[in-house]
Order: sequence, then C-alpha cells, then structure tokens
Amino acid sequence: MSLFKARDWWSATLGEGEEFDQGCLCVGDVDNSGTGHDKVVVGSYMGMLRIFSPHASKTIEGGQADAQLLEVQLQNAIIQVELGKFVSCSELLHLAVLHPRKLSVYSVSGTAGNVEHGDQYQLKLVYEHNLQRTACNMTYGTFGGVTGHHSLCIQSMDGMLMFFEQDSYSFGRFLPGFLLPGPLTYNPRTDSFLTVSSARELESYKYETLAVATEAESRQDPNLPLKTGGKRLTPDWVFVLGEQALDLCVPSFSHASSHIFILGERNIYCLRDNGQIHFMKKLEFNPSCFLPYASVTDGTTNLLLGNHTNMLLVYQDVTLKWASQLSFIPVAVRVANFLDVKGVVVSLSSDGQLLCSYMGTDPSFFSTPKVDAREADYEQVEAEMKKLQKFIREATRTQDILPKTDSEDDLCITTTVSSSMDNPSQALIHDINGLPVPSVTVQVKVKASSVVKSSKLSIGVQPPLAVTQEQFVLEAMGVGSSKVVVFSAFLNGHYPPADLTGDITVSYSSPTELNPKGVPKVLQSRFNLPPSLVCVACPPPKATKFKITVDTNQPPVDLSSIFREFSAKSEDKDGNSLAFQLLSGAKVTVLASKTSQRYRIQSDSFEDMWLVVKELVHRFDQHFSKLGIKDFKKSFSGPLPLEEYFLSVDKHFQLRVSAQKYQDLLSERAVQFRAIQRRLLTRFKDKTPAPLQNLDTLMDATYSQVMALAEAAEENRALLEEAFVRLRSATHLLVLLLSLWQGLTPDQTSILEATLLPLLQDTPQLGWEESCDAAVSHLLRTCLSQNPKDQATSLAQTGGSVLGLPSDTARLKKHITLLCERIGKGGRLTLASEANVQVPAQVQNLAVPGGVEPIAELAGDGEEIEVPQEATKFIKKKQPSKKTKKEKEKKEVSKEPSEASVKEEEPIKETKKEKKESSKEKKESKKESTKEPKEEAKKESKKESSSSKEKKESSKEKKEKEKEKEGKEAGDKKVSRRSSVKVKEKKKEPEAAEG
Repeated sequence: MSLFKARDWWSATLGEGEEFDQGCLCVGDVDNSGTGHDKVVVGSYMGMLRIFSPHASKTIEGGQADAQLLEVQLQNAIIQVELGKFVSCSELLHLAVLHPRKLSVYSVSGTAGNVEHGDQYQLKLVYEHNLQRTACNMTYGTFGGVTGHHSLCIQSMDGMLMFFEQDSYSFGRFLPGFLLPGPLTYNPRTDSFLTVSSARELESYKYETLAVATEAESRQDPNLPLKTGGKRLTPDWVFVLGEQALDLCVPSFSHASSHIFILGERNIYCLRDNGQIHFMKKLEFNPSCFLPYASVTDGTTNLLLGNHTNMLLVYQDVTLKWASQLSFIPVAVRVANFLDVKGVVVSLSSDGQLLCSYMGTDPSFFSTPKVDAREADYEQVEAEMKKLQKFIREATRTQDILPKTDSEDDLCITTTVSSSMDNPSQALIHDINGLPVPSVTVQVKVKASSVVKSSKLSIGVQPPLAVTQEQFVLEAMGVGSSKVVVFSAFLNGHYPPADLTGDITVSYSSPTELNPKGVPKVLQSRFNLPPSLVCVACPPPKATKFKITVDTNQPPVDLSSIFREFSAKSEDKDGNSLAFQLLSGAKVTVLASKTSQRYRIQSDSFEDMWLVVKELVHRFDQHFSKLGIKDFKKSFSGPLPLEEYFLSVDKHFQLRVSAQKYQDLLSERAVQFRAIQRRLLTRFKDKTPAPLQNLDTLMDATYSQVMALAEAAEENRALLEEAFVRLRSATHLLVLLLSLWQGLTPDQTSILEATLLPLLQDTPQLGWEESCDAAVSHLLRTCLSQNPKDQATSLAQTGGSVLGLPSDTARLKKHITLLCERIGKGGRLTLASEANVQVPAQVQNLAVPGGVEPIAELAGDGEEIEVPQEATKFIKKKQPSKKTKKEKEKKEVSKEPSEASVKEEEPIKETKKEKKESSKEKKESKKESTKEPKEEAKKESKKESSSSKEKKESSKEKKEKEKEKEGKEAGDKKVSRRSSVKVKEKKKEPEAAEG
C-alpha cells in the first residue's frame, strides 16, 4: 500500500462504451432529503442519466447496486448537469440537464419502500426549453441580484448567450469577435459573466451591460450600423491568458474570498474580481480538470488538480501539499459529504469510471514485538558491507542509466559503388556545356541478424546531385535474410556539389517480448561517390586566376598513379600535371614540382578547387599509408585567400537581400490585388450598374506584376541555392587550408568547420551570415580570447539579440579575419576551455540575465584590433618565438596605463590634425581621392609601429620606476606624457610625407 495512492472508498463502472466529459458530473442533495448528505449525478453523451448515493460496502457489485438510486435513458445526449433553484415559487433543488437542442429541468423525488429493498426514486419533468441553436455549455446564478431562485445562461456553438428565467426565455446576446466557444461561468459578487475567447483572452461582461445591449436576432457585421436600438456589447475588462483555458471557476465558499481561477493548458491563474492577477502557477504536466475548495488557512485556497499522468494533486495556492495516484485520467472532480464520511473526492473518467476516494493511508494497529538486544558482530557486518560494495561496483561498471545496446546491430548495411559509369546514363540532364552527364550505380545490401519489421530505406545526397529513387520500403526480414537495393546517382544541376558523400538511413522496428509491435530504431551509413561523376580529364589551361600550393615531406608522386581513372585521357604522360574539367564549372589543374615536394592547384574559380583539393589530400593519405610511411605530413604555407572567399560571401549575401526585397514587393502587390478584387466585387454586386473606372485594367496590370515578381523571386531562389552550395565549397576549402596551415587536429578542425558552417541550408528565418557571425564571435570571446577576464565574463552572459539578416557583411568579414589571425598566433580551438576558467568575484555578481553588456572584441595584448585592408587579402604565417613570448609576458604589466593615456589623448590630437588638413583636402582633385585608401593604410601601419615602440619604451620606464620605488600615480602620468609626445611625433611624419 502506497502512501501516495488514492484510497478507494467506493467505485462504480458506468455502462459500456459510453463517453463522459467535464460537465457530466455534479454533486448535491438532489432529492431534497434534508439530511445534508450529497448524491452523485452523472450524465453521459449516450443520454444515460444516473444518480448514486455512495456508501461503504464490502462487495463492489453489491455496493454499486445498493448505491444506485436512479437510471434513466433520455432521448438526447447529455452535455451538462447542474443543481439549483430553477423553479419559481419553490425553494427546493431541481436538476437542469442540457442537451444539444434542449434544456430540461427535472425534479427528483423519493418514496419510502415497504420492504427491505429500499426506497423508490422518480424523475419528473417540470419544464423544458427547445433551443434554436446548438448548445455548448451553461452556467447558473442569481442574475441581476435577484435572490430566492436561480436563472440559467446557455452558450451556443456560434457565440450566442441565451438567458432563461425559470420557465421563460429572457433575451439573447452575441459575443463580439466570437470564433469558438470557451468555458463559461458566473461571478455573483460582481454580477458578471466570465468566458475565454478564441483570442485566448479572459473577458468579463456585466449582466446589466448584456441586458441593455443590442438584441441578438441574428449575427450582424460589427462594421455595419446597428439596426435596432441599444448599445454595442463590450467587455467590462479583458485579461490576456496567451493559452486556451480548460475550465473556469469562481468559488463562493467564503464571503472574504474574491478570486477567479482559470485552468490553462500549462498554467493556473488566480485573478481578483477586477481582473488583476493574484498569482500564477506554471505546471510541468498537462492538466485535465481542477476544483478550488475551502482551505483551513485563512487567506488561501486549496486546489484539486488532475492531470494526464493519472495523478490527483493538492495545491495550497501555488504550493504542492499532496499527490495521490489514480487508476485513470480524471475529466471531472468534485468534493462531497456522504453518510459515513465527509470530504470525499469524487472523480470521473472519460470512459465511465466513477471513484469516491480519500487520501493518505488506513491506520495500522500492528505493533512491532520487542527484540532482545544483541551485540553486533562487527566482523560479520564488515564482511557483508564489502560484499555489497563489490556488487555495487560491478553493477555500476556494467550498467548505465539507459540500457546499453547490443554489440551487434540488428541490421548490417553494405554499400558498393560501381567503378564504372552507367551505360546508358540515367541522368535527367543529358549534357552540360557539350559534355555528357554520367551516372553511377550504387548497390546497398541490408542483412538482418534478428527479426526486423516495418523497415524503410532512405537515400540522401548533396545538391545538385540526385538519385533515381530516394526511398525504398523493405518487407519484414527474418534472421539471416538480406535485401538488395540498387539505384543510380547523377548530377542534376548546372553547378558542382559541395560534397560527394551520400547518406543511407534505415528505420525499422525490432520486436521484443514486452513489445511485439517492435521498438523503433534507426541505422545510418555513408558512401562516397567517385569524382569522375562530376568531372572529366582535359588539357591544362594556360592562364588561371587562383592558385593554392600544398607542401609535403615526401618526394613528389606521379599524379597518374594517384588518379588512375583520369590518367588514360590526360595529355601529360610524365605525370607532373593533370587537369580536370568540371561538368558544370571551371577547369582545375594539379601541378607537381619536379625538384621540390610541392603541389600547385590552380583554377579560374575559387570554389571549384575544393573537390579537387579534397580528393588530392585524401588520395595522398591513402597512397602513403599503403607504402607504410607513418610520418607523412602535408602543410600550407599561405597566404590565406580571404579576399577570394569574401567574394563568395558577398554574392550569397546580395542574393539574400534580393530575396527579401522580392518578398516585400510581392506582399505589397498582393495587398493591392486583393483591394482591387474587393472593389470590383462591390461594383458587380451593386444593383445599379456603375462604370468600372478602369479597375479591370488596373487588376490586369497588377496581376502581371505579381506573376513577374513571382518568377523573379523563383529565379532568385534558384540562384541563392547555387550561391549557398558554392559558399559551402569555399568554406570547406578555407577550413582545409587553415588546418594544413596550423596543423590542426581532427577535433579542432571539426570545431572550426561547425563554426564556419553552422547551417546545411538557408531558411527565410535564419541564414548563414548571422549564424556564422554568432558562432565566430563566441569563439573569439571564449577559447580564442587571450584575456582570461573575457572568457570568465562570457560565462555570465545569458541570451542576446535575436539573429536576423545583417545590414552588410563588414562585421562578419572582420570577425573571420580576426579568427584566422588568432589561430595563426597559436590560438587553441577547444570547447573545454570555458569550464577551466575561474570566474572572478566581480563577474559572479553580474551573472544575471541582461546584467552584462556585450564584450568588445580585443586582441590578446588588450588593444582594439583595426584590420588594415591589406590584411584581409593575405594573412601570413607568423609563429612567435620563445623570446618574444617572454617579452610579451613582461610587458603585459606595463601596457594598461600607457594604452589608456594614448587612447585618451588620441582624439584631441586627431581633431587638431583634421582642422589642419581640411584646407588641404578642399584643394585636392578627384583623381587624388583615389589614392586616399593607400595613404590611410600607410598611416595605420606607421601608427602600429609607433605604438609598438611606445610599448617597449613604457615597459623600460616602468622597470626604472620600480627600482626607484616611486608612486604608481606619478609613474602613470609620466608614461602618458611620453607616450603622447611619441604619438605627436609619429603623427607628424605622415603629414610631412604628404606635404
């Protein structure tokens, strides 16, 4: 027996195949016995009305038969049942039953029996109302402050509130802005009605406002003038929930309580009568029903809350006080007082399980017998403890939180790519630029080592590659059986792909003893397509634009032995050069040096070199591994082709901007087109014909514009897809060159690739530029930041601005250039560096959302980096020596005061310099204005050299001051004066050069 399981006091199963919902249960003294004991009234969607008087019984069947007072089959489905004073000139309780098209009020009376079989109960119809509209739910109360009897309000499915006062119909009102009906309840303290609209807002309507509003004979357009007298219906107050409400309740068990409770899909709200929120509780589960009831503590309210995990929870305001387990999901819950016990929880499930339960446990009268005190045998206890610890160690060594998978998979995938091209080709495009498009056959064999059901095989390749069939449905496979799938891959576009790999995914179900249908599993495999699928051998071109040189530590290799499939068609028989003609791209030439150990790859297209460079490096590794050479190394001496890479970035960005412009223009023309359609429709509906005033001509022109814009947007989308594939190729090539340049490990290369290629495809909501910028900025602030304070402060930052399309690519280019510089200076790419950084005390206080401003991107020495134009083109490999590293460590102490003074005085000097040069600039001609970028680059380089000299001198001065034991403030002033004098001198030099 569990302490947290609901204790069954009485239960019953209602019918077979019947359905119940939230309003099908009510509790009260329906037969007006006067004893104060409640009865349970249950109505079903099948029209069955039952009344129970539960009491404790030894047998369930006998208890249910004795407790059932009445069972009546009504003609229509029962939507809701309520108890109240619904008959005029009578203080007795009557039963109101709501049907889809009828409201019936019954009286339940009992006649004392003459034998021991019990009393006889009868259901008598007092009055009924036939409804003109389909009902959804109802509520009752003392509308208008009338005491002594209750009125009824029914909400229809189309948003009409129908008011009934006993056996007469009062009036009806349509709710404004209605779409779908929501829960409805009445607040007697404010004489208002509460409902939740389709806009997910809680609305309150005064009864007085409803009574004087426009009569709802038929739904009217809110934009049209009122046809009859009265005011337009508006809510008294509105509260935005942001989610759909499941139920509303206004408890009236205390005169002091003035709260409204709303049960949402994920939250519980408690509002005051004026619409102000009192408290709100976020739920970690999906609720099904709730019921507020009186609390022992003043000022608080208890809540019974049922959820979809068969739990019944007790909350005191927002605090969870108790939880009990049920055997079903409750859809309605009530609290009742019966003959034997008070405060019984009555719950009902959707399939008719009615349960009366209480919480806690039954009292236990068992008392443990006294045990004679014995001395513990410590040797035996220690031996038992060692034995248990051994079991624990073995269990933790062999088990995990999740059960480990078997060493052998249920399926084994074997992929075989044909060494020769298909004849005839299966490609959809027969030729590109006069070259035939080949296709290659791929055979996939799936072998099962256990029983497998519902297996499906999917093939995915990188665009613009395509396959003849992407999905295959495999039949059920037994142990040892196998299936073979054959398909062809080919090029299906006018641009080369970024990758020649393909993915095979097999989804299947593996049946077990506990789950005969099978446990869903997924198995993946990868295959590589040959480069001859996208390129052919050709004669080498004479001149090219882009060149890349790869160095090795082994003698040069005969290229014809590396690329055997292309050597037969190559014109160079010495094996020193080999040219590739991409079917939908440029020519790529590979040259091997006869004297040195270098290889040059050159082409007219920067992106098209990627596939050839990747294949060359891969085949080099395979060739030297077969020869048994383990110390084979390959490197790239630079410079990095960042300028060429940024051309691909700019082209992709411009196409994204064009796509956004096309989208905006399309939306504008579509709005214009709909407006013209509305005006034409109004003219055609008018009884008196009127001239069209060239609206038809305007409509035709707008239609032509919409179609032209749509075609242009579609063409731009195709170009954007091609540009993104080319950008991926260029990014892969840049990552490969960076890894060869700095000798990055595979883990570091994967981190760099994930940073520069965060997306596999562009989406309208998120593009490559903003995603890459965010990832690169994160690396610059964490593992590539040489200032430990930046790393620690980055841990305190939570959240950030929403990623969106940037205005330009200048910031992204600057960050990528800075990333390459820091990697070139020896920066380590690792994801574990954040965990090793100690967070300072002053930063820990800032670790709150929005408490830290974005960190300025600083170089390792603390200065703000200004990247010159020449540095964006090429970044040469410069490794710091041991001496310079030691000197930098010594200089770091003296850098901060000198840099601060220089930065404070530089703006003043620059303003004076600008005033002097303003007169000169007016006299200069337009031809000389083209020389300004070069002169500015020279100035910046001289400024950097002067700043480096100032740092050396400032460090020497600080050493002398430490020896003389002077104060820190005086030292700072002297350093700032000398550094400012140096800045003046170095700034005069470029002026003299210009003069």
